[in-house]
Amino acid sequence: MKLRRIVGVALAAILTLTTFTACGGSKADGGGGKLPDATYELDSTKAAWEIDDSKDNKLTWYVNAEWWNKKYGEDFVTKQVKKDLNLDIEFIVGDDTKLNTYFASGDIPDIVTIFDPNMEVARTADKWAYSLQDLADKYDPYFYEVAREDTLNWYKLGNGKTYGYPNYSNTAEDYDSGQVPARDCFIIRQDVQDAIGPQDFTTPDGFVKGMQAIKTQFPDLIPFGFNDFSGATSSLGNVVQDMLGVAITTDDDKYYDRNLDEDYLTWLSAFRQVHSDGNISDDSFTDDSNAFKEKVASGQYATIMMGSNVNNGNSLQTWLAENPDKEYIAVDAIQSTKGKKPTLSQAGISGWMINYISNTTKNPAKAIQVFTYLLSDYGEILTNFGIEGETFTREGDTITWTPEAAEVQSGNPEEWQLDYRIGEFITFGHDRFKALNQASYVKAVWQQQEWGQQYLTPQFKVENIAPDPGTAEARALTAITTNWNTTLVGLIRAKDDAEFDKMVEDYKAFLEDNSIKEINAIRDANIAKNLKKLGK
Repeated sequence: MKLRRIVGVALAAILTLTTFTACGGSKADGGGGKLPDATYELDSTKAAWEIDDSKDNKLTWYVNAEWWNKKYGEDFVTKQVKKDLNLDIEFIVGDDTKLNTYFASGDIPDIVTIFDPNMEVARTADKWAYSLQDLADKYDPYFYEVAREDTLNWYKLGNGKTYGYPNYSNTAEDYDSGQVPARDCFIIRQDVQDAIGPQDFTTPDGFVKGMQAIKTQFPDLIPFGFNDFSGATSSLGNVVQDMLGVAITTDDDKYYDRNLDEDYLTWLSAFRQVHSDGNISDDSFTDDSNAFKEKVASGQYATIMMGSNVNNGNSLQTWLAENPDKEYIAVDAIQSTKGKKPTLSQAGISGWMINYISNTTKNPAKAIQVFTYLLSDYGEILTNFGIEGETFTREGDTITWTPEAAEVQSGNPEEWQLDYRIGEFITFGHDRFKALNQASYVKAVWQQQEWGQQYLTPQFKVENIAPDPGTAEARALTAITTNWNTTLVGLIRAKDDAEFDKMVEDYKAFLEDNSIKEINAIRDANIAKNLKKLGK
């Protein structure tokens, strides 16, 4: 379900935004004019939605994704949202074309949710959206109690105000809390590990030998699998680099090309040998995500370099349920030849879905109340677990499903998703609340999450550092990325070390021919900006 990035808006988006700002005003705070006074008395110790007794409130909410569930007020979760906020919401979904149409007309929905902070829409939010600080000061000062200061600072524009707020925005505090689950790991079937005995998967030579040992005893299995390449470099790119603890910047905080790291190339050479030995299936380079998940669910891989186990949780759980003594477990593997520890990543501070309030809304007070409500502990508990006593019980910081809810969750996933909608209304979701109930995740990933917890490391300073969409450097970077994706597959399938080395040199030459110096200069400048946002 997850849509990691929406393609950046190009020239047409810039033109539509220009059209909108021309007809929408030019005030520094978005041109929406003077905000009307609140109809209730403000109380900084209490959320405004608990004070505001207005009725017949309506908002339109555009989500830039066709898959978003547009229903509202019918399922268990949004029925309660509607009741608490005295609010009807009309959800509208679409793609970039539909989004641009709204901006061209100037008739923008009250709330807008996008997925890419690099979009022109996000970069120019001060022209069409209200700042969250202004709305909070005017209507709901309790917003500051539930919003994360680090996240607000991260999304500030040049005028010092914040216009968008994301879901799943992890701060350094979240990483340190132990409540953000690890998602990447090297896993092996328990029965395979038991059968082959002690193997050293942590070194390149040991890894090659271990894969051969698997092939000898389990000739019908694929010794080494990895996520499908429909996600660009599969789990053999950043995931392996994170396992090796490859640096994300140089010591002086300049961009570091992880693809050309010596440690990483050593391991790619080992993967080349594994493929040469017949222990990587060529189908793995062409399988789509469904084919990969089907093979996980049927246990066809002996080992997997697993990127995002939660996204593959249903497949892992299917295998575990049918083969309880053959579950996939995380083990130490693919470690640095330089002695570095893994630096596993998770969702960063940029989050995923980014929510804005347009300055054309006729009900800005209720709009900011929605943000406060969904960001609050109450709203997060509701959207993640439902209502205490009905769908869950709580003892301290531990939440447990009621027997009735547990039965629906495990026995009727479709009813759980559509009728209950628990864990699905995620526009302001956050992992730290899911951590209150281990059963928020399938049992198949529990051990894997625990294994990786110690290695989680923020990579905030290199988020969103690519050149602006539509620029010559952005086009050059797209060409470089495409070339690397092809090169990576070629390196693993190379017939010998000489061909491997030549491909690496060809890639380096491609970088030089495609403006890599100019691209890296932009990256360096953006890293510096990120460090400033982080207060470093």
